[in-house]
Amino acid sequence: MGDKANAHPGAAGRATAADHPASVRNVVLVGHSGSGKTTLVEALALTAGAVNRAGRVEDGGTVSDYDEIEHRQQRSVQLSLVPVEWGGYKINVLDTPGYADFVGELRAGLRAADAALFVVSASDGVDGSTRMVWEECAAVGMPRAIVITHLEAARADFDEMTRTCAEAFGADDPDAVLPLYLPLHGAPGPDGHAPVTGLTGLLSQKLFDYSSGERKESEPGPDQLPLIEEARNRLIEGIISESEDETLMDRYLGGEEIDFKTLVEDLERAVARGVFFPVLAAAPAADGARQGLGTVELLELITGGFPTPLEPEAPTVTTPDGKPRGIKACDPNGPLVAEVVKTASDPYVGRISLVRVFSGTLRPDQTVHVSGHGLADRGHEDHDVDERIGALSAPFGKQQRTLTHAIAGDMACVAKLNRAETGDTLSAKEDPLLMEPWEMPDPLLPLAIHAHSKADEDKLSQGLSRLVAEDPTMRLEQNQDTHQVVLWCLGEAHADVALERLRSRYGVQVDVVPHKVSLRETFAGKSAGRGRHVKQSGGHGQYAICEIEVEPLPGGSGIEFVDKVVGGAVPRQFIPSVEKGVRAQAAKGVAAGYPLIDVRVTLLDGKAHSVDSSDAAFQTAGALALREAAADAKIHLLEPVAEVTVLVGDDYVGAVMSDLSGRRGRVVGTEQAGGGRTLIRAEVPEIEIDRYAVDLRSLSHGTARFSRRYARHEPMPAHLAEKIREQAQDSP
Repeated sequence: MGDKANAHPGAAGRATAADHPASVRNVVLVGHSGSGKTTLVEALALTAGAVNRAGRVEDGGTVSDYDEIEHRQQRSVQLSLVPVEWGGYKINVLDTPGYADFVGELRAGLRAADAALFVVSASDGVDGSTRMVWEECAAVGMPRAIVITHLEAARADFDEMTRTCAEAFGADDPDAVLPLYLPLHGAPGPDGHAPVTGLTGLLSQKLFDYSSGERKESEPGPDQLPLIEEARNRLIEGIISESEDETLMDRYLGGEEIDFKTLVEDLERAVARGVFFPVLAAAPAADGARQGLGTVELLELITGGFPTPLEPEAPTVTTPDGKPRGIKACDPNGPLVAEVVKTASDPYVGRISLVRVFSGTLRPDQTVHVSGHGLADRGHEDHDVDERIGALSAPFGKQQRTLTHAIAGDMACVAKLNRAETGDTLSAKEDPLLMEPWEMPDPLLPLAIHAHSKADEDKLSQGLSRLVAEDPTMRLEQNQDTHQVVLWCLGEAHADVALERLRSRYGVQVDVVPHKVSLRETFAGKSAGRGRHVKQSGGHGQYAICEIEVEPLPGGSGIEFVDKVVGGAVPRQFIPSVEKGVRAQAAKGVAAGYPLIDVRVTLLDGKAHSVDSSDAAFQTAGALALREAAADAKIHLLEPVAEVTVLVGDDYVGAVMSDLSGRRGRVVGTEQAGGGRTLIRAEVPEIEIDRYAVDLRSLSHGTARFSRRYARHEPMPAHLAEKIREQAQDSP
């Protein structure tokens, strides 16, 4: 691993199907925006011989960032797969966005991968969101390694950044986060900065010089060995402490020299088990060079130290109706179980699904069963359908290179899955199965939209359905109270990308409008009203009179209608008509146009005409009576209140609680959540947290999370209610 004597270059540009799970490695790159993930992918592909010397695929464009929206936004906004070959292994490299708004793409990458490379910029350090992802990986025991980039930056310090990573990622055991190599520096430039030109292998005690653009191995001079002794001894002790051979530490402390082969094998096992996390350095190749610094070492780490798809436990699988179904982990001959981890639309070939195969073998033109359950709240209907898939391919820049099959452990792009959405399970038609879905982040930023023109209105529904099919972190809401179409997103950048995709990909132009919350009205006290609807205009007239009393009820009671008419003042057949009129008016509102709730309406008396009374007349009289009662009463405007839970680092607790108070929130409790974080529970009016997803991220530097759940409606402060009433009166 890394210190092995010879590199094993792959075959340039080939897109082949793996023949055995043991020859596959699935690795996801994790890091904040700008840390250098995509550049690292390019460097790995160049070193493996998959791209030309310009670092580009043969048909132009980069091997991962080929989406036009990404180029316009100057950042990654989606998960990308780049398959490369090295030493007889197929490595599926998953490049993820670093921006918090696209954490759904990151989660999909973590689901599809068996190990993670955390990319850390020497100039920026480790941010809070990267720490949180590390903890997620630790919770499931995913193997991890750390790659330090941007060593060319002024004042970049590999040793200092390694210590920073040990503090950030090695809270339980700092000696589990150690470098495998130390950088070699060239002559200082005019600014005094000495560029990194190579690496020193701590285990092999060999030098690897990249200054010529090709990795060249040499022996260190006698004066160089003492410089690495301390770091080498610490690395050996770190490896041995995680060894499964309990005698190894005693032998080492007894003065025995542990041979290189044993150390490498123990290192590889410790990395694969997720208990040791090596630190490496990497840099892109210079113009005209074939290999970037550290890329050979990194490829050897991936192939030698990261686990095969055979090693992780098999995913939880059931039948579509929920009956448990055990499967053997990663068996190419087992029942077909594959999962759609990403869905995209291509203007020429239609929908393309990126699929990770967990069991069985997927082949072109195969009829599969598509199961999708559990996202009905986000505009995704549960479905169980059979579909015939099209070609299998491997992505390579803008092109898709044909594959003959995809075995368990491998990944492939599948064409013509018109019903499958991200998170769906593919299985055999005769043996339908369903995988337990991964956790999707909850979209909490509302974006209210309406079609820009009549032509856009005709295409809006289809465009939105395709949009949410591609992105399960987006929720589509047709709000029946406010009559708004609302896209719930993860943040402003996520919303911008959604609008851009609607426009450029689906040809739908929309306008963004202010988001409305679902307000309600209720009576503050008892009131009475009389509804008189009497018209005589020749021929059959209209005659209905009713008298009602209205009184408030406890929250959640709805509308209660009580009949207390005596003596037949209102004929029995027209009492339901009065109720219908009252309920219709309550739905329209009586003060500011919001639905009336939590009142009891009692019909006390009335009058009818033997000829001119009718169902319609008494409906109108009931509505008039309710409006008159409201005119003589104090009406409360009720606003929805949400139960908000915020998980935040202890350093930001005071700022978050102060901010919640400024939003008219009531903090109802706090508790320690471990890991230096606090859970804050509060009740906050929904009108005050419309943009809380954006504001909280800014307030906590991206380290806090929150959830919200509707609790109840309660009276709005008088000055705010009056402002809304005035707006309602001014609106046409």
